[in-house]
Amino acid sequence: MTDNYAKLEKLGEGTYGVVYKAKDRTTGRIVALKKIRLEDGEEGIPPTSIREISLLKEANRNENIVKLLDIVSQERKLYLVFEFLTMDLRKFIKEIPKENGMESLTMQKFMYQLVDGTMYLHMRRIFHRDLKPQNLLIDSQGDLKVADFGLARAAGIPLKPYTHEVVTLWYRAPEILLGSFHYAFAIDMWSIGCDSEIEQLFMVFEVLGTPDEETWPGVTKFPDYNPNFPRWKPQKLRDFVPSLDSLGLDLLQKLFTYDTIRRISAKRALSHPYFNRWKSLKNFKR
Repeated sequence: MTDNYAKLEKLGEGTYGVVYKAKDRTTGRIVALKKIRLEDGEEGIPPTSIREISLLKEANRNENIVKLLDIVSQERKLYLVFEFLTMDLRKFIKEIPKENGMESLTMQKFMYQLVDGTMYLHMRRIFHRDLKPQNLLIDSQGDLKVADFGLARAAGIPLKPYTHEVVTLWYRAPEILLGSFHYAFAIDMWSIGCDSEIEQLFMVFEVLGTPDEETWPGVTKFPDYNPNFPRWKPQKLRDFVPSLDSLGLDLLQKLFTYDTIRRISAKRALSHPYFNRWKSLKNFKR
């Protein structure tokens, strides 16, 4: 490992390992090293790591998904080598002056790139299951890429029960919050629409209205549904995100659709007129 890469600094630490900024000694390229924790007494590479590597290799061809460059396996150590990106979306947003907000074209670009990367995953039957600003990285050219596939998994046919202990709470779709073990790619689309204002199920209900069988067929069958939930009427999304134009609000409404069958897919979202201005400028630059 030390023959090929020189660690420069520690970037972060999570449940599954430590991430370092490093330099490729051969090419001089700056990369990100993800050191996977191997438990004592564990034989071989952990199944979660094998799954992550497999899904990353499957998704490696899309420009809006972080690139896996190399895998280095040593005794009791496993490193995943990624392209290095300068910051995540959470940090990017924090650095924007509050009085200005994010420029509308930048917002369209990031959203388009996020949906494009997500559509690529969904077309290959991959759930990300943890889309949030910390897992969306920004490169030096100002482009967004989907990262961190630690909770991702490939969907089988037919869909089987999955754990509902996925997706950071603020970005969790209501079907998961209500205890469903059967969910589909729609959970990623809900996460795309989320921001840090929606922290828990009742806060969702307060904004979008408390769901019932008319607005969401089958909702009363979820394990954690309670017929005594407080009854809220839906509010206007414009009051919560006044910076969005009418097209942006329309897309947000389609992302925040309770009924998973009616919730917009990544493919349909990519064709939404909200992105027309960004797509015209993108084609012009080409």
